[in-house]
Amino acid sequence: MARNEIALATFTENRAALVDYAAGIVGSRDSAEDVVQEAWLRLDAVAGARTLDHPLGYLYRIVRNLAFDLMRRASFERRHFESGPGSERVAEDRPSQEDTLRHRQELEIVMLALQELPERTRIAVELHRFGGCKLKEIAERLGISVALAHALVYDGLDHCRHRVRRGM
Repeated sequence: MARNEIALATFTENRAALVDYAAGIVGSRDSAEDVVQEAWLRLDAVAGARTLDHPLGYLYRIVRNLAFDLMRRASFERRHFESGPGSERVAEDRPSQEDTLRHRQELEIVMLALQELPERTRIAVELHRFGGCKLKEIAERLGISVALAHALVYDGLDHCRHRVRRGM
């Protein structure tokens, strides 16, 4: 008997048991059928290249590995691509309408909070957050010490944070 014929005979005689074995791992008879079919393709490719000492044991190992791979892939996809209560939608590349609305409301509150600040504090915060200026640059522009620039930025940001918390 040729190597491939031995592999085919082993597969044919044990196919039902292999499907049962795979179904116990993946939890679905349909998925188990797919796993066993893929196992046969892999066994056939290997058996054509070399003689297997224990083709049935090799076949069970292939089925087990493919079944576990299928379960890992399914688990990964559930975690990263399915949405449900409390899960994020990874496949979506833009914020939801609710998030967009909430962020717009927060921005409006921050802009109003900035207008409530004393002029020098407002300018310091705007230079720091919107202009990307370092505290040393802010101090030079406003003619104040770096420590005072730091205090103005800190106080301004703190005021904006409190207003957002109260406003939302």
